[in-house]
Amino acid sequence: MPAQTNNPNRRSWIGYSKDSHFPIQNIPFGVFLTRENVITIGTRIGDHAIDLGALQELGYFADVPLTDDMFMQDTLNDFISDGKKTWRLVRNRIGDIFDKDNDELRDHKENRDRVIFHMDEVEMQLPVLIGDYTDFYSSKEHAINVGSMFRDKENALMPNWIHMPIAYHGRSSSIIPSGINIHRPKGQMLNKDTNEPVFGPSKKVDFELETAFITTDANKLGEPIDIKQAEDYIFGMVLLNDWSARDIQKWEYAPLGPFLGKNFATSISPWIVTMDALEPFRCAGPEQEKTPLKYLNHKPKSSFDIHLEVDLTPENGTPTTLTKSNFKHLYWSMSQQLAHHTINGCRINSGDLMGSGTISGPVPDSYGSLLELSWNGEQPIRLNDGTQRSFVNDKDTITMRGYCNNNSVRIGFGEVSNKLIPSYTATVKGSK
Repeated sequence: MPAQTNNPNRRSWIGYSKDSHFPIQNIPFGVFLTRENVITIGTRIGDHAIDLGALQELGYFADVPLTDDMFMQDTLNDFISDGKKTWRLVRNRIGDIFDKDNDELRDHKENRDRVIFHMDEVEMQLPVLIGDYTDFYSSKEHAINVGSMFRDKENALMPNWIHMPIAYHGRSSSIIPSGINIHRPKGQMLNKDTNEPVFGPSKKVDFELETAFITTDANKLGEPIDIKQAEDYIFGMVLLNDWSARDIQKWEYAPLGPFLGKNFATSISPWIVTMDALEPFRCAGPEQEKTPLKYLNHKPKSSFDIHLEVDLTPENGTPTTLTKSNFKHLYWSMSQQLAHHTINGCRINSGDLMGSGTISGPVPDSYGSLLELSWNGEQPIRLNDGTQRSFVNDKDTITMRGYCNNNSVRIGFGEVSNKLIPSYTATVKGSK
């Protein structure tokens, strides 16, 4: 069954600008709170959110085999569990309903008023219940930069890096949507003067420019996923900011890797862009230095041309674009990541989140973190207001955007934007 919604000539009776991230060719999926304080599953066209629960209740999905309450839930997990055939049927049906030549909803004002909201009228939620979160380390440029910084240039990459996608398991309870403030984390850091640890707020809070993919129920325990079928189990993608406290991380990461330096916050964009919507932007990834082992070999065009950028905005200030990168720079593809994740039989469930790892490009203004952009503080970044940053200050807002663009259509993710605020201060019970 073709993904009919991808037709670049299609237009919607809901208007939007040519620069919108959400034309009718996108049809992303998310969860939002309506003006009536109802949480519902929805999609978006232009600047309008569409209540899929209301559409289903009104009978607009009568010809699509769905459970009666599929879109009347507070997460997308059950819909994602239904698999690729259902995703495509629903997406095609939404495209038909909102096609400029279809009058079944367009000319029914009462139903339109119930179904369609301006984005200012809704509050976006986490789109899925995330049971497990894995963060990969798949940008060669990023790995070389960090390795050069903390080891030496000749040994920047660990020997295993070019043979498999490296990853660690993160903390899903700390994943938040765009718009939520993040407290500066506290923890142990090494005091250079005494070589003894000290405790306090991190002085090196950083962003990491990433994307993530969200899976469906993929396998049974003990059953690997063949790399040729891996994309069939990927529902779609979001933007991801894997916030990091570099000084806490540096002291704790040996021997078991990231812990408190990472698990205080990870933020994602609220709309999941499907793999069908991204298909027109498929491209080749980097040439791999070593031929991967057989279970990691896949088709050449395994990446996607997704433009990514990050702004830093001080309180009451104007944004400065810090970096522009691209998803296609990732050395290890999503299919390779998922195949490697399951080669030992690890079970993958609906709503699992797989972070790409920091996406850095080949030139300094495409690096995906302040750690790299400021070279660990040695080369501070000058902002538009004349101030400098080596890392994120309190009351700075970090905003990430991502989109695909060709001569016919733009498909975007919107943004993930969060403000860093001072460390949480608890009032001790009984104190004044």
